[in-house]
Amino acid sequence: MTLTPTEISAFIRDGYVAVPRAFPRELAERCRAILWQALGLDPGRPETWTRPVVRLDRFAGPFAEAANTERLTRAYDQLVGPGRWLPPGALGTFPVRFPSDADPGDAGWHIDVSFGTETPDFMQWRANICSKGRALLMLFLFSDVGPDDAPTRLRAGSHRDIARRLAPAGEAGLTLGELAANDFDESAQREERVATGLAGTVFLCHPFLVHAAQPHRGTRPRFMAQPPLLPREPLQLERADGDHAPVEIAIREALGLA
Repeated sequence: MTLTPTEISAFIRDGYVAVPRAFPRELAERCRAILWQALGLDPGRPETWTRPVVRLDRFAGPFAEAANTERLTRAYDQLVGPGRWLPPGALGTFPVRFPSDADPGDAGWHIDVSFGTETPDFMQWRANICSKGRALLMLFLFSDVGPDDAPTRLRAGSHRDIARRLAPAGEAGLTLGELAANDFDESAQREERVATGLAGTVFLCHPFLVHAAQPHRGTRPRFMAQPPLLPREPLQLERADGDHAPVEIAIREALGLA
């Protein structure tokens, strides 16, 4: 078993769990070399790092290997349910963050919406109460991330606030623009935590968790992927057999169904 009962309870309560050593450190180093090549920048020449953030797309090969370790696939089963998720074939997007005094321009609180993405206006992308198109949000650390290295900020327990916000909208859900209209004020009083850890750590997050980027105040670039875990079947809040996975239990508890 990868996750203990205490960790699973923490996921339901807080909306995330950290999995240290989810994939080998040497694999993180191999992947990081590929990302440096894709960036076209010199890791030994900080003067070439002129932008606060550069986004890279999806990568397969060793990245898929990192996403499908036995340690992680067991955790996917524990949080989403055996047979209810699709093995990741690649990882992305990579917001590579560099030490900079400049505003990265993308540090606002949000959730990662998951359908309606055929429109080019990302503020029109949507989420609904069954998290159509996303079983988990995942944060893969491919470099060591300390407090100064632009760790992702997490509002612990905010997934419950978003569940209550989405429930009245039913299957159609809400757009990111609608969700962000109040600056996610319903979760503003939640405790703020940060996704720090050694390379090879993965944060498995509830799809409704409110999170945000921040400027990089350290000395070495931060390499992280933030892919979804795709569902094989939709989340279900009313299962006839009562076999709800923790990702569903968190929503049910927020709505007073459990």
